[in-house]
Amino acid sequence: MHRLIQLTLDLFDRPPVAAPAEPLDRVMVPAAFSHPRANRQASLGNSVVGYEFKRGKRRTIGFVVGPDGLVVSAPRWVPLYEVEAALREKSAWILSKLDEARQRGERMASARIEWKEGATLPFLGETVILVLDPRHAFEGVGAVLHSDGPSLPGVPRHALHIGLAHNAAPEQIRDAVQAWLMRQAKRVFTERLDHFAQRLDVQWHKLSLSNAGTRWGTAKADGSIRLNWRLIHFRQSVIDYVVAHELSHLRVMDHSPRFWDTVRTVVPDYAELRDQLKDELLPRW
Repeated sequence: MHRLIQLTLDLFDRPPVAAPAEPLDRVMVPAAFSHPRANRQASLGNSVVGYEFKRGKRRTIGFVVGPDGLVVSAPRWVPLYEVEAALREKSAWILSKLDEARQRGERMASARIEWKEGATLPFLGETVILVLDPRHAFEGVGAVLHSDGPSLPGVPRHALHIGLAHNAAPEQIRDAVQAWLMRQAKRVFTERLDHFAQRLDVQWHKLSLSNAGTRWGTAKADGSIRLNWRLIHFRQSVIDYVVAHELSHLRVMDHSPRFWDTVRTVVPDYAELRDQLKDELLPRW
């Protein structure tokens, strides 16, 4: 029986990666996984996996492992026993990726920001501490970054002074910080778009900020660029990769080898930066 299977983990556009053949007894996993929209389940190794099963107009059986768990997609004409056989065939890969997703979720939960004075968050790859500063209204600006702190190990040298009273509600602090970060994102992204557009000899016409949960950026043939504002948490080199990635789509609107060669002309270490984008942990809002 001939069967095509598609394996997907990444939430950002990437070239396909072959699934490793790893023995089940070497995969350390909890007893059960369950997707919040699970409508089927399977026993894989020593684990019970609840997964969301979907049918659609596609040519292959696809496995997607994301933050919520496993999603299995299949063509309408493929019988369930073939789907179950494909699940068993790729059990080790699925369980390994589910365990990675679980561990990442636990790390993200521990990174949740408490919106109060003294909380910290990353900005352009550096740590910023929040300071409630009711002495100034900042003339409508909302927040001002001070970078004159001591250069000591473990001590943030950047302080974001927020024009709020010391008894401000967490929601007020969060909204003020988000508004400031989005302004910085717009400024930084515009600068980097201009920089790389010139080097790639392309023109972009519109920048929009997104809060998408599955993509860092998109590009349309008309020159419209959409970037996730949360990229502002990362170092500029990582932001540069995403900007160059989307601008390269204005020359090659796919992920063919010619596309990646285009990205490489302006970001030679794009593969390393792409991995950092995947692996680095962002704060939970």
